[in-house]
Amino acid sequence: MFMKMTGILSSVVLVFFFFHEIIGVKTRLISTQTRGQLTSDEGICKLLVESRGYVCEEHTVTTKDGYILSLQRIPTGLTNYTLEDSKPPVLLQHGVLMDGVTWLLNPPDQSLAFILADSGFDVWVANSRGTKYSLGHMTLSFNDSAYWDWSWDELMEYDLPEIVQYVYNQSGEQKLHYVGHSQGTLIALTAFSQQKLLNMVKSAGLLCPIAYLSRMTSPLAKNAAENFVTEFMYWSGLHEFVPRGEAVMTLLKEICRKQGIDCTDFLTSFTGVNCCLSTSTVSTFLQHEPQSTATKNMIHYSQMARDGTIARYDYLDPNKNKEQYGQAKPPEYDLTNIPNNLPLFIAHGGRDELADVDDVKFLLDNLKNHDRDKFFLHFIEDYAHADYVLAMNAKEFVYDRLMDFFRKVDQS
Repeated sequence: MFMKMTGILSSVVLVFFFFHEIIGVKTRLISTQTRGQLTSDEGICKLLVESRGYVCEEHTVTTKDGYILSLQRIPTGLTNYTLEDSKPPVLLQHGVLMDGVTWLLNPPDQSLAFILADSGFDVWVANSRGTKYSLGHMTLSFNDSAYWDWSWDELMEYDLPEIVQYVYNQSGEQKLHYVGHSQGTLIALTAFSQQKLLNMVKSAGLLCPIAYLSRMTSPLAKNAAENFVTEFMYWSGLHEFVPRGEAVMTLLKEICRKQGIDCTDFLTSFTGVNCCLSTSTVSTFLQHEPQSTATKNMIHYSQMARDGTIARYDYLDPNKNKEQYGQAKPPEYDLTNIPNNLPLFIAHGGRDELADVDDVKFLLDNLKNHDRDKFFLHFIEDYAHADYVLAMNAKEFVYDRLMDFFRKVDQS
């Protein structure tokens, strides 16, 4: 029944994406007229947290390269109401084309942010640059092409350290637990491989870990990567990758037509067959997601998929690479440098076609020498990429185990 429901929901997603402009649906989605002009009543706290009875704080963090990032804090729960300073802090980092709303879309007893707050954790929700609530910059407008000159390299280099440092400071210099989904795992893994954040991070929960992409089986994502779609868009002057934009939708429809991909099941074509999404969650999802990212970021993912490596962004010009990195080819990240004693919780699914099982196995091979008592691997055969943040039963199958892992780390 879940598989049938997923097919129906995916069709809804496709129809909404293709015909949003035509039918004129009025939602809180960003438009070219309202982006960057949000009022205090339109923040994540007001819209999705306080409306459910929870205490919520809006914070901002400015990166060293000038981006102003939105950060929400849920310091207490409804069933565990206390504002004591000693609560263990947890930072939630969303994936690509998403924002912090990811963790708040389901009812409170099914959404990780609320579950953590009700379980006695001090919860912080991050929003990466370029998303609806993190469009600010000290000197640039999001309409400037220079604003979008970044990939996940910069998310790892600038956004993540500043956010972690901020939470660490605000929490009385307590080390924090980190939870990342998809891109949120990638930037954490590469940071850890360079010995970054380790003085402030106590453990990491990695849901649908993205490190290697060459084995992904998602027909739409794989075909887009193999055919240099994003490079064409970038060098044609489209520096912002807008999932709902005309250029992106035209390209996707063309890929579907030429390659014979069944895009009536659009979500599944990207992520794999998600087993356990509800219609109400998808409806809420469509009010807030997907979010923009830099086209350069999508190029970087395409390079990973085609080259089978996890490396810095390739400018496809030896001279430019030398200027940026001091060598003709971009340096690779060596994940075997991740400290073996860093507590890691890794969860992945058998139906995930982005964080494909074979790619995750390759990541795990890099971690084969990790201390066994610091490493927890959790595999769910029926789960795909979106299930880990949106499934109705994720609390039972994923989140309870994740919290047990955090508590064990806290007690050690």
